Amino acid sequence: MLENLKKYNVLLASKSPRRRELLTHLRIPFRVVTVGKINEDYPSDMPALEVAQYLSGIKADAYWSIIGDDELLITADTIVVLDNKVYGKPVDAEDACRMLRELSGRVHQVTSGVTVTTKRKRTSFTTVTDVRFVDIPEEDIKYYVDNYMPLDKAGAYGIQEWIGCVAVESICGSYYNVMGLPVHRLYQELRYF
Repeated sequence: MLENLKKYNVLLASKSPRRRELLTHLRIPFRVVTVGKINEDYPSDMPALEVAQYLSGIKADAYWSIIGDDELLITADTIVVLDNKVYGKPVDAEDACRMLRELSGRVHQVTSGVTVTTKRKRTSFTTVTDVRFVDIPEEDIKYYVDNYMPLDKAGAYGIQEWIGCVAVESICGSYYNVMGLPVHRLYQELRYF
């Protein structure tokens, strides 16, 4: 257990139910905080694998003024990358189907950037997991998009859902990273606060 965290009130700045669930597994008491809309634009020439960490830092900046001296803030962002193209959350069902068609039969990277901030210290890191999809039939893509909620997920899919069972052939790296929070790495980083 991370005894060093007892001096902090841990805050998770995320609307993601998956991140909340994953952080709960670490047995670290925390509460969720949210502020209004955060501008998640990034430089167009930024390498795709750097975007998630950049965005987690922007989120940390947005919360800086509201964290107290005894608080530790965790911010995160997850994206999907294929051929150096960033896949965020789809805008609608049609966009979700398009993303899944493009990922079908290919290996893509799921990248999560995490920033941990206190008033005295800040650290950021990136975790990358390779995911291989089988060729996904069009009817499976439509079924998934119609019956699940892919609009709140980077790359339009959740590995823990039906699509993960039928379409993910293999992964190389952290499963939890693909869900949205690389808890193994976060746990290690939290040792130093």
